[in-house]
Amino acid sequence: MTTTGEEDLRTEHFDRIVKGFALQEFKMKQVVMVMTSNAWIETYYRESASELSGGLGSAVKGVPRLANFPYGEPSWTEVSARTEKYGMEGVVSWEDATTNNIDIIARTLLRIARAVAYAVDSQIYSVLEAAAGNSVVIAAGYEWDSATVANRDPIANILAAKKELYIDNFDPDANETFLCVSPKGYSDLLGNSKVVNNPSFKTADVVSHGVVGKLCGCTLLVSNVVTADKALMVIGKEAGTWKSVSPLTSFVIPDKGVKYTIKTYEIGVCQCTTPNAVVTITNTAA
Repeated sequence: MTTTGEEDLRTEHFDRIVKGFALQEFKMKQVVMVMTSNAWIETYYRESASELSGGLGSAVKGVPRLANFPYGEPSWTEVSARTEKYGMEGVVSWEDATTNNIDIIARTLLRIARAVAYAVDSQIYSVLEAAAGNSVVIAAGYEWDSATVANRDPIANILAAKKELYIDNFDPDANETFLCVSPKGYSDLLGNSKVVNNPSFKTADVVSHGVVGKLCGCTLLVSNVVTADKALMVIGKEAGTWKSVSPLTSFVIPDKGVKYTIKTYEIGVCQCTTPNAVVTITNTAA
C-alpha cells in the first residue's frame, strides 16, 4: 500500500541521452588524399625513388665532347589492392525502441557507425605505418619517457625525421606535414619542457579532428589508432590515398511492430602510394 507523499509515487525523469563515456574522434582520412572509385581492384605504379645515374663508367657529370650521353631509365613497380567492405548491424526490438528510457535507436546507430569508422581509421594508419619508407629509432635510455629526464629529446627526433624527408627530396615545410601520436605520446611530448618551451610549438586555436597544435612545423594529431611508443610523420595528401567506392553510410530498416534493423557500411581501400613520404619514430623498447 502506498499513500500520498511517499517516494514510490514521485515522478522519475530519465535523460534519453547516454552520458558517462567519451567517444573517440576519427581523423586519419585527413592525412591521406580521398578519391572516389568504381573499381574492385585498385592498381597504381610506384616509381623508384632512387635518382637516375649513368651507370659504371658513364657518369652524368663530365660527358666528353662528341660522346654519347649516358643512358637513364626510370622504373616502376605495379601495386594492386582489393577494396574491402566494412560493415556492422544491430537489431532493436519495437518494444525497446518505444518504451526504453534512452533513445536506443539513436545510440545503436551512433555506436555501430563509429565502429565502422574506427575500423577504417585503423586500417589507414596500419597501411601507412607498414609501408613507411623511412624510420628514426630512438636509442635505449633516450625515449620520450626515459627515466633520465635529461635524455628525453623529442625535438631532435622530430627534426631527424624531417631530415629523412628532405633527403628523399620532399619538403615537409612547404606541405602540411602531420605528426601522428598516441595519447601516451601526446602526454610525453607536452610533458617535455623542450617541447612546450620550443618557439615552434603552437597550440591549435580550435582543437578539431584530433589536431592539437603544431610542433617544428608539423601538425600534431592525436589518435588511439597510433601505436604506443611510436610516432608517424606523414606528408599530408602525398603519402597515401583512400580510394572510396562507397562513403560511410548508415540507415534504419523498420519492421513495424517487430523490430528496427540498423546498418552501417563503407567500402574502400587505403594505399600508401609514396612510402618515402612517411617516417616512423620508434622507441627501441617498442
